[in-house]
Amino acid sequence: MKSITINGSQRESVGKASTKALRNAGKVPCVVYGGEAPIHFSADEIAFKDLVYTPNVHTVVVALEDGTKVECILQDIQFHPVTDRILHIDFYQIFDDKEVTMNIPVKLVGNSRGVRNGGVLRIVNRKLRVKALPQDLPDFIEVDITEMRIGAKMYVTAVEQEKFKIMHSDNAVICQVRTSRTAVADEDEEEEEEGEEGTEAAAEAPAAEAPAEE
Repeated sequence: MKSITINGSQRESVGKASTKALRNAGKVPCVVYGGEAPIHFSADEIAFKDLVYTPNVHTVVVALEDGTKVECILQDIQFHPVTDRILHIDFYQIFDDKEVTMNIPVKLVGNSRGVRNGGVLRIVNRKLRVKALPQDLPDFIEVDITEMRIGAKMYVTAVEQEKFKIMHSDNAVICQVRTSRTAVADEDEEEEEEGEEGTEAAAEAPAAEAPAEE
């Protein structure tokens, strides 16, 4: 997984007055949890644009002025209810030998057969929660929808997960192809249905009567 470096300054005071002063100066107060003690720091609001305003996910290296570097992931973020400015960010420190849980975006590839026949693709889960060691966290989870027909559902069990564990139940749906008014029947499905009907008709047809002996 790609990493983003955030250059910050350690906060000496964490009171309301100092927090307000930071925000007025265009900075975001932050905290890193998960280590021996919480690390309070601040950074310019613009420093978070590639971390927050993107569908991608990244690990974060918080680099402080005293030379301290902490590897972490974004855990929680608070926005102003009116202006949508970032008010506060919580990070969680990660370690190479400890598994971490993250929401990883789903990337759909392929052109669904059902969609080509007029069906509508509905994405149920755009991100999946996975658990893995930091070095095994994927940038995204690729899902091939090429063979999905109208009415088909893609479950999380279809995802290859050798290096990470998906933290959803097996019946969780990633996406599905729904029918629509413009949908047309799949040619292969029609052939299968016709074959089944022919077999059933042959099985139900009465046996020919043997000619009467004279």
